[in-house]
Amino acid sequence: MGRSRTNSGLAEDLLIELNREAGVPLHRQIEASIRAGIRAGRLRAGASLPPSRTLAAGLGVSRGVVVEAYQQLVAEGYLASRSGGYTQVAASMPPAADGAGSAASTAQPAARAAGLRVDFGYGRTDVSQFPRAAWLRSVRSVLTTTPNDRFAYLDGRGVPELHVALCDYLNRVRGTSSVPGNVVICSGYGQGIALLIQVLVRHGARRIALEDPSSNDDARVLAAAAGLDVVGIPVGPDGVQVDALHRADADAVVLTPSHQWPTGGVLSAAARAEVIGWAKRRGALVVEDDYDAEYRYDRSPVGAMQGLAPDQVVYCGTASKTLAPGLRLGWLVVPSHLVADVAAAKVLADRGSPVIDQLTFADFLTRGEFDRHLRRMRPVYRRRRDALLDALRAHLPDLEPAGIAAGQHVVAWLPPDLDEAAVVTAAARHGLGIHGLGPYRIAGTGPGGLIFGYAILGESAIAEGVALLAAAVREVRGS
Repeated sequence: MGRSRTNSGLAEDLLIELNREAGVPLHRQIEASIRAGIRAGRLRAGASLPPSRTLAAGLGVSRGVVVEAYQQLVAEGYLASRSGGYTQVAASMPPAADGAGSAASTAQPAARAAGLRVDFGYGRTDVSQFPRAAWLRSVRSVLTTTPNDRFAYLDGRGVPELHVALCDYLNRVRGTSSVPGNVVICSGYGQGIALLIQVLVRHGARRIALEDPSSNDDARVLAAAAGLDVVGIPVGPDGVQVDALHRADADAVVLTPSHQWPTGGVLSAAARAEVIGWAKRRGALVVEDDYDAEYRYDRSPVGAMQGLAPDQVVYCGTASKTLAPGLRLGWLVVPSHLVADVAAAKVLADRGSPVIDQLTFADFLTRGEFDRHLRRMRPVYRRRRDALLDALRAHLPDLEPAGIAAGQHVVAWLPPDLDEAAVVTAAARHGLGIHGLGPYRIAGTGPGGLIFGYAILGESAIAEGVALLAAAVREVRGS
């Protein structure tokens, strides 16, 4: 068989050409061809596509390959399934950015801060990939089916439908031991940790332990403002060093055990058990920030700590990394004895999160759209991560990447001869935005490292950014 094959008959009408030696899955090639035809206007709104069996026969592939391509395009909003098994071009198209996650797509997300050629800023998700069509279907369903009383004031915990949907999802995917009565909906992690700190202070807490390094906003700032002593617990290659926690005399600890931010370590099973034992002996609280565990590439799933000790652990989740931070959707799974206090703090803060958004997310979860979106995005982020690692190996082989198996960022440790601050400053002169680890250290000491956020950068921009960094490193070494 030749290098490529052009289909005939009904399949030819779609101008689909499959290259079986391209290294791109066949269903992705079919998706890209149909998507391109719709964007170019060749396939008009309402046009019927060949039945999956017919198209599969014309292309010489299995029906399952075509079904998978059709399902993905339906999820993205390009196609619509009709009764009787007919598939048509949708009446309204998503913006051109939607669907750019296809392996064959050449669209690249823009991510340049003012004055920078490339910005490796962390903590951002590719909002151009937000599943608008699927979200709109859930909004329509909510507006047409929700009972009137759901639009009145609710208690501080949020709507029951979302409690149930989240528990089903978290217990299945993250291994939690959650029940609907213990879920509190909040406006992202920032509000969630603020509510927990308020409750801790009311219960007499004096000191809170944080990973070192860790984020220098949210918990760190809020705890200090609330009058709590903040103590840093050093982080090693496998997460927080538990022996230091025993010496901290803390009433609570905030952890990112499934993918430590920013170093990427995973807290071992033995260390998790030791942390839980510490919490039980002290009557302390473990706050588990599970911020990006859904994105994993080279490792098996790591379950949440909350499933091991639901009476000692508060589970914090958010849609900010998986869907979009602008949704301001977060959730806490709280030990039973704290639910009422956390819900009361939520009512005092804002009288509750928007009901329509909660119900929409509940419907989105229940329909399986959240799972579908994550399946679509994992390979997109993986390709960007791989592009980053390839570029580092080619241009900066003496930098040591860490935390690469999951998430949306990578830390690269600097060799001893490179000063972190000098590299960051030189990079800015070359038009590159990148952060060092120094500002995120509580004790202020530790090896130098750089944080590469790659989630919103296209592969060519990633390669360009690493080349700019290599020039900056040469400048620093030359000086």
